[in-house]
Amino acid sequence: MRGEIRVAGSVVTRLTEHVRTNPEVECCGLLAGHAGTIKSVFSAKNVAKTPATAYEIAPQELFGLMREIRGAGLELLGIYHSHPAGDNMPSPRDIERAYYPEAAYFILSPRVEAPKSIRAFSIRAGRASELDIRIV
Repeated sequence: MRGEIRVAGSVVTRLTEHVRTNPEVECCGLLAGHAGTIKSVFSAKNVAKTPATAYEIAPQELFGLMREIRGAGLELLGIYHSHPAGDNMPSPRDIERAYYPEAAYFILSPRVEAPKSIRAFSIRAGRASELDIRIV
């Protein structure tokens, strides 16, 4: 049985806009909400040395975003990034670097022809399982 993650429609719109702004570079950021529903997007700058094939949020920005999330009375519910050229499935690197097992990992595709432009996964103990996204 697959799990489910609830996401506000406005979040889906913002993620779609973010991934298509600069489709050649992996976009990234955090997703927050409460009561198990993602309601806010906190976009981040990708500082990876190879931003077309990897993403990294600078520690200082990551800590600042976490403080902003807590200050807004929200909790971290997800992390997102895009795969500009490939399928939006977790890569071995994505699985290896899934440091927040309670968060849903969203992988976006900027490609219009992608079967699903936004997918979410639970990544725990080196295993990824797809979550159903329910727009609320």
